[in-house]
Amino acid sequence: MERNLKELISQMTLEEKAGMCSGLDFWYLKNVDRLGIPSVMVSDGPHGLRKQDDKGDHLGINDSIKAVCFPPACLSACSFDRKLMTELGETIGKEAQATDVSIVLGPAVNIKRSPLCGRNFEYYSEDPYLAGETAAAFIDGVQSQHVGTSIKHFAANNQEFNRMSNSSEADERTLREIYFPAFETAVKKSQPYTVMCSYNRINGTYASENPWLLTDVLRDEWGFEGYVMSDWGAVNERVPALKAGLELEMPSSGGVNDQEIIKAVQDGTLDEAVLDRAVERILNISFKWVDNRKEQPFTMEADHDFARHTAEQSMVLLKNEDVLPLKAEEKVAFIGGFAKKPRFQGGGSSHINSFRVTSALDTAAGMEEISGNITYAEGFPADQDVYDEALAAEAVEAARKADKAVIFAGLPDSFESEGYDRTHMRLPECQNRLIAEIIKAQPETIIVLHNGSPVEMPWLSDVKGLLEAYLGGQAVGEAVVNILYGKVNPSGKLAETIPYKLSDNPSYLNFGNGEKTVYHEGVFVGYRYYDTKEMPVAFPFGYGLSYTTFEYGNLKLDKTELTDQDTLTVSVDVTNTGAAAGKEIVQLYVRDNSGACIRPDKELKGYEKVSLEPGETKTVTMTLNHRSFAWYNTDLKDWYAASGKYEILIGASSRDIRLSETVEMHSSVKPPLKLHLNTTLGELLSDDRTREYGEYLTNKMSSFFHSSSEEASEAITDEMNNAMVASMPIRNVISFGICTKEEVLDGLNKITLK
Repeated sequence: MERNLKELISQMTLEEKAGMCSGLDFWYLKNVDRLGIPSVMVSDGPHGLRKQDDKGDHLGINDSIKAVCFPPACLSACSFDRKLMTELGETIGKEAQATDVSIVLGPAVNIKRSPLCGRNFEYYSEDPYLAGETAAAFIDGVQSQHVGTSIKHFAANNQEFNRMSNSSEADERTLREIYFPAFETAVKKSQPYTVMCSYNRINGTYASENPWLLTDVLRDEWGFEGYVMSDWGAVNERVPALKAGLELEMPSSGGVNDQEIIKAVQDGTLDEAVLDRAVERILNISFKWVDNRKEQPFTMEADHDFARHTAEQSMVLLKNEDVLPLKAEEKVAFIGGFAKKPRFQGGGSSHINSFRVTSALDTAAGMEEISGNITYAEGFPADQDVYDEALAAEAVEAARKADKAVIFAGLPDSFESEGYDRTHMRLPECQNRLIAEIIKAQPETIIVLHNGSPVEMPWLSDVKGLLEAYLGGQAVGEAVVNILYGKVNPSGKLAETIPYKLSDNPSYLNFGNGEKTVYHEGVFVGYRYYDTKEMPVAFPFGYGLSYTTFEYGNLKLDKTELTDQDTLTVSVDVTNTGAAAGKEIVQLYVRDNSGACIRPDKELKGYEKVSLEPGETKTVTMTLNHRSFAWYNTDLKDWYAASGKYEILIGASSRDIRLSETVEMHSSVKPPLKLHLNTTLGELLSDDRTREYGEYLTNKMSSFFHSSSEEASEAITDEMNNAMVASMPIRNVISFGICTKEEVLDGLNKITLK
C-alpha cells in the first residue's frame, strides 16, 4: 500500500512524534489511532520466539508463550552453511508471522573476544567473515517472510561485566577489521530492518549517542536504510542519542525521555526535522510489516524436526579413535545428568519456553534397535557441581560392565548466562573427577559436551571420542543419538578456537575491567592470534571430523596477477575418499606476504559446504574481491591491499592447509606520504616513490660510517651497518654534517611535488 509518510507525519502533534521514539511498554511500539498508525510488537530472539505480554521482562525471568527452541548461534554457526541459516531464518520468520511479531531481535554477531563472555552462546564466531556471512543468510530468511530483524549489539559488546557503563577501548583498525565487519556485511548484503545499539561505551562515548558509529559509519558509509533501536535500557541521554542516529528507545521510559525530546524541540536545541526523520524511519518499517501481514499456522511439530536437522548439521566431532559410530548391538552406558535433562539453551533474554525437549536417554529408549542395550547412571547432576560418592560408584560400575561409555558433560545454567561473565573455563569439578574415574574403568569412553562456550579438558588425551554438541536446541537429544549411532554423519566445524587453557587467550590480561576494557590484542583475536603465535591449541578454528574422509586437489586461480579493482576466482576439487556419504566444509584463507603492515598469519575469506557420496568429486568455486586482501589503513581511512604477493590457502581448518597458490597484487592506491625529518631512511627505501632519494641518502650515510681498517670491519659488519643506517632518521644526515638542512628539505619537497 502506497503511503505518503511525510504527509502523515505532518499531521502528528509534537507529543505524538516524540512518543513514537520510545516503546509503549516492554515489547510494543506506540500507536496513533486517529492517523491509522498501528502498535507493532518486537520479540526475542535469534534462535526462537520468546513472546511475552506487556508484563514481560528482558532477562527471561517470566514465562513466555510455548515455542520452538532452535540451536543457539554458538552451534548453528558451526554448520558453515548459508543455505541452512536462510532456512532457519525462514522458519523463525513464519513463526513470527503466526504470532503477530513484527521484528525478531537478532541475530547477535558480537565477536567472541574471550571464552569468558557470558553471552557467547548467542554469538556466532571469533571470526568476522564467518559471523557476517552467517548473519546475512539468517536475515535473508527471516525478512523473506516480511518480518524484520534487529542485528545486535552494535558494537564492541564483548563482555557482560558492567556492560551498561564499561568502555570498550579499541583503535579504529581493530574496530574496522574485527568488531564491525559482521554488521557491515549484513547491512550491505541483507539490509536488516533495524540495528540494535549496544549498552557499552566505545572509546568513552556511549554507543547510543555516538554519531560516528550510528550515522557516519552505519548510514553514510554502509548505506543502512532502517532504524536504530536501543538495547533495553541502553539510552544514556535521550536527545544526544536522537541527534546521533538512535531512532527508537526501548522499552518505554514512561514518558520521561519523550518529554526531553519535546522540550529540546521547543527550546530550539533539537531541530524538529531530526525528529521527523526518526519517526519516518520507524513508520516505514512498521508499515512494511502491516502491509505484508498474513495468516500463518504455528507449525511447532515440523519446526521441532527442523531444529533437530539444524543441530545434526552443526554438531562438531572433535575426536574419534575408532569408537564411533556406535553399533546397535553394543552395550552402552549413558552417564551424566545431561543425558536425561540436557542443557540446550542459554540463560537471559533469549530463553525460550520450549513446547518439547528431547533428551538422549528418551531418544535411545524410543529406538527399538538400541533401547535394550542402553543403561543409564546419573553420575552427577546436570544443574550443580556436587560429587556424590554413591552416584559416582554406580556410574563407574555401569561403565565397567558396558562395551562403551558415553558421558554427557557440560556447563550448568548457573555457569554461563547473559548478565555476567564466567570467571574460569573449567567444567564442574564433579564432572572432571568422575570422567577421570570412568576412563580408568572403561577405556572406550566418549564425551558429549553441552556448553555455550569452550571448556578446558584435562581428560582430553585419555578419551577415545568427543562430540561438541554445544547448546543444541530442544531436539538436542535426537541429534546427538543420531550422530553417535551414525544415522547422521557429523559435518560441523568449530566457529571458534578451543584453547588448552584460559590463560592462552589473547585477551586474558585485559578482560572484565570495570570502567574501561582496553583491547590490547588489537586484530589478533581467536585463531588470528593462536596461529600467528604458532601456539598449540586443543582444537583449531574450522576443525571438525567426519565418518568419512576427503581429499583436496586441482586448485586453480583464474589469474596469477590482479589489481585492487579485480576479482579472483578460486576453484578446488574435493573428493569423498571414504565409504560413507558426508559433507565437507572447504575453507579459503588469505595470507599477506607483502610486508606492508603487521597482519595475522592468515584470515578466512571464503568457505563452502559440499555434500559428497562415496567416491564422488565436486568442484568448489569461491570468489575473492579487494576486501579479501585488504586491511584497514587509518591514514587512508579506507581498506588497502598493498602491492605484493599473497597466498591463497585451501584448508580443512585453520591448521590443516591442504593446498596453496600465490598471486601478485598491483595496488592502484598509495598511502599518503608522511615525510619529515624523523622519517627513517629505511622507510624511504620501502616506498617506490621515495626509494631513489632514500638510496641517495643511504649511500651518503654508509660512506660516512664506512671504515677501511680491518679492526673496524670486524666490529661493524656490513649487516650491522645497513641495519643502523636503515633505522636512522633523516635528521641524522644533517646532524652528522653529511648534508645541509636546506639540501634535505629541498629533496623532500621535490618528492612531495611529484
